[in-house]
Amino acid sequence: MELEKLKQLLGITGTDRDAVLQFCIDSITETITGYCHVDTIPGGAMNTAYRMAMDLYRNENLGSIDADSGTIASITEGDTAVSYKENTDYTQSLLKHYRAQLSRYRKLKW
Repeated sequence: MELEKLKQLLGITGTDRDAVLQFCIDSITETITGYCHVDTIPGGAMNTAYRMAMDLYRNENLGSIDADSGTIASITEGDTAVSYKENTDYTQSLLKHYRAQLSRYRKLKW
């Protein structure tokens, strides 16, 4: 996967998000190669890999100062209370969404 292509797909210019985007690329590469039991992302799965990286970047709010707070579950206005959903491993839930596309490249492991 190429960093510049991912930046174009996300509409990002400049280099201030490069480390975060590279982390997304590395994480998705690790997820796909681990699931498919291969050393590199298969060529036919490259667009799926970019879609997964874009989803990871958008949904995990990586690199944000507020990233630790998680997703808001509920807000109460009287005496102000905000509760957050537990942070789950979004990469694994992301794999569930793309499993059908990746299964054709999966190799058996003994």
